[in-house]
Amino acid sequence: MISSKFEPISSGEIPRYASLSTFMRLPHIPLEDADGADIGLIGVPWDSGTTNRPGARHGPRQMREMSVMMRSYNPALDISPYELANCADLGDAPVNPLKIEGALDMIEGYYDQVLEKSIIPLSAGGDHLTTLPILRALAKKHGPLAMVQFDAHSDLWDTYFGDCKYSHGTPFRRAIEEGVLDPERTVQIGLRGGLYDANDNAWGLEQGVHQIPIEECFERGTDDVMAQARKIIGSGKTYVTFDIDCLDPVYAPGTGTPEIGGFVTAEAQKMIRLLRGSNIVGADVVEVSPPFDPGGITALAGATMMFELLCIIAESKSGAQN
Repeated sequence: MISSKFEPISSGEIPRYASLSTFMRLPHIPLEDADGADIGLIGVPWDSGTTNRPGARHGPRQMREMSVMMRSYNPALDISPYELANCADLGDAPVNPLKIEGALDMIEGYYDQVLEKSIIPLSAGGDHLTTLPILRALAKKHGPLAMVQFDAHSDLWDTYFGDCKYSHGTPFRRAIEEGVLDPERTVQIGLRGGLYDANDNAWGLEQGVHQIPIEECFERGTDDVMAQARKIIGSGKTYVTFDIDCLDPVYAPGTGTPEIGGFVTAEAQKMIRLLRGSNIVGADVVEVSPPFDPGGITALAGATMMFELLCIIAESKSGAQN
């Protein structure tokens, strides 16, 4: 246990519906004042890479609001993350809603500063293109990363609308091409839905990416799938990215590209928990689009997955795992 200066607000002192909205009711600490933070929760309110239903730029705000339901102890894991690590809401990364490549540079520069303080970033997007600049920043510090991706889509497409290289369908193609992501230590879990043609997944497979379709996940079960994922990433430095559309739209209707036939929320929680002990150097939850779910069930799911990730990162950071 550490003596933490970053404690979440207790609902026994201030009601959940009161005070400013921050991730998990943690204090908002500007990055320049965040010395001593171990894990930084960060919003990336940007969806300029969206190709279908926009609105993920509003995801971080609603996820903050719904995260008031997260408490301080995870009984499934027997982890109290705030006793293991100093955690803070660092606010939002700077973005430019009008210039994609300019925004990518701004986001990468912000995460460079986060990593200079040795803070592990846990982010809320934003569409899935937001993951690319985060990976770029992390790779400067750690080298090419392993990755576990929970997603209905591979996001390995090359271009959209002719020569457009940057969209929420292309981030991991760019990351592999740039050498910031190790394809042979990348596993994509839950892929499903129609493709443009039978060869859509060929490029990723040729690079060595491990793709596990949803049908295979259901046939094998989550324990077996995650055992394979753990073997693929090994003990290397790993990024975890959770696209909310890996969940069935029944549980996450508020997203840009929904695909029926996905995971239930309990399965997703279990899969994240089975990454316990992995060497996770960063993670995100992306593609929560509040305009398509005013009731907030999608944002609640996203905030809960962030909390599950927070727990296993905090334990790993502290070296407290039994």
